[in-house]
This record gives sequence, structure tokens and C-alpha cells, in this order.
Amino acid sequence: MRCAALWPAWSWGSFAKAAERHGRSTSAISAQLKKLEDQAGQVLLRRQGRGLALTEAGETLLAYARRLLALNDEAALALHGRALEGTVRLGLQEDFGERMLPDVLGRFARAHPRAQIDVRLARHQDLLERVGTGQLDLALAWDAGIASAHSRSQPSWPVHWIAAAAAPALEPLEWTGKTPLPLVMLDAPCLLRTVATTALDRAGIPWRIAFTSTSLAGIWATVSAGLGLTLRTPAGLPDALILLPHRHAGLTTLPALGLSLHRAEAIPAPAVARLAEILGQRLHEAHAAYAEST
Repeated sequence: MRCAALWPAWSWGSFAKAAERHGRSTSAISAQLKKLEDQAGQVLLRRQGRGLALTEAGETLLAYARRLLALNDEAALALHGRALEGTVRLGLQEDFGERMLPDVLGRFARAHPRAQIDVRLARHQDLLERVGTGQLDLALAWDAGIASAHSRSQPSWPVHWIAAAAAPALEPLEWTGKTPLPLVMLDAPCLLRTVATTALDRAGIPWRIAFTSTSLAGIWATVSAGLGLTLRTPAGLPDALILLPHRHAGLTTLPALGLSLHRAEAIPAPAVARLAEILGQRLHEAHAAYAEST
């Protein structure tokens, strides 16, 4: 079975997007999936609104497909990947530092023990400036309408209001919709801080900055204590926090947030290209896992 056809079609939400991403025609992706369904003897994808959703059989097969693809990649790296050398300078938003970064570093290090990675966790503007001046080889950053010379879009992430798991109804905040909503935000300038305050202003919801921090860890700790709400994506969300449903307690809904992987050079060194590939794969896995949980 060509199980690899199932993942791109579902993760990108349409045959057209999957075809564009993987350099294939829409008809080729569709035909490949049809052949896979014929071999499986079951429907694997169904239409859901404007996108595609997995059937129960599709979910089962996708789980096996991921394992097979991972084994295939690991075998190829074991045979051909150990010759890569050099240092890769990687920058990421803090959202991806705690849960995703260790796995990415581990995969790369096992396949390329002679190569070294220098990692910098920083904020959006700092990352773009450093990749633009060549201080970073790769930078994973939220989109703010500013594209670098060599950037590649990744799947967008939904944006949610986030609260302490112990206080999902906002009672500890004593917010009635009339008093200002207490916000916990990174110091300005901050992309998501601007998104939050702009959305609240448009909805006519009063707000106040209850706490600011220079780090995402400080934001998570303060929200966990029940001192206010913050606005982030599900990426790297601690277990002590929850995503509030859209329109919870009258809060406004929010648009999805784009994500891009920026390169310093059009044709990167082999080690840089390989790390970008591993990081992109891990991002798709994380995005798919979130989609399955909702």
C-alpha cells in the first residue's frame, strides 16, 4: 500500500494544497489515494465542509503509515546520513522549545552525530533580524505579514484564549464582561499581544494588562495561578492550562496564525537542509496530533 498518499492529502485539507506542497498534480494525488482506498477496501477520507477528514479506517491506517514513514526515514539516515558535518544555528519561538525541540534535536543528532546545532529561543522580531543578517541559518517564527527572502510556509495554527485548567469558567478572575478583562502578555512589541487587544477592541470588550513577562515561561506560570488570560496557539501548551472554547463567556473568536521557516541562504548547506526537513516533519506531526484531539 502507498500509505504516504494519505498523510499529505489529509494534513493539508485538500488535494490541491497537498499537490502544490509536494510538487505533484492534483489528479496524481487523488489517483494515488483512490488506489490506496481500493487496496484497503474502505473509504479513508471524507469531505467535511471545505476540507477533508479521516474516516475511522483512515485514522487507523494513518497511525501505521506514520510508523512506516518514520522507520523508512530512520533507515535511510542510518545508511547515508552520517557524513554530514558542520554547525547549524537554529532559532525558534519559545512555543516550540519545550515539547518539540528535544525530539527534533534527538532525531538530528542520532542521524548526524558529527554535526552540531546551536539553538536560540527568541521572539519573532529578533529571529527575523538574525536570520536576515546571517546570524542564524534557520528560524521558525510566527507570521506577521513580513516574509524573509527565503521562507517557507508551514501549517497555520488556531489561536485561542487560554486559562488555568482549574478555572475554566473565569470565576477566580471575577470577570463579568463589564469589568476589564485581565490579560497576561509578553512585553510589547508582541504579535499575539497586538492580535488580542485589537480583537477585544473591535468586539467592544474592555481589557487591562494584568501582568507582563519577557518569557513565555513567565506567561504560563501567571496564567496557571489564575491571574488572567493569555492568547497563544496550542503549540507547547502546559498541562495546567486549557484552551477556552470559541465565544467562551462572550470572548471574541480569533483568526489562525501563520508559521514560517526562514532560511538565511537560498541554497543551504546539507546539514541545514536536513535539519529543516526534520523540523518541518515534526511540525506536521504536532499539527496533525492537535487536529486529531479536537
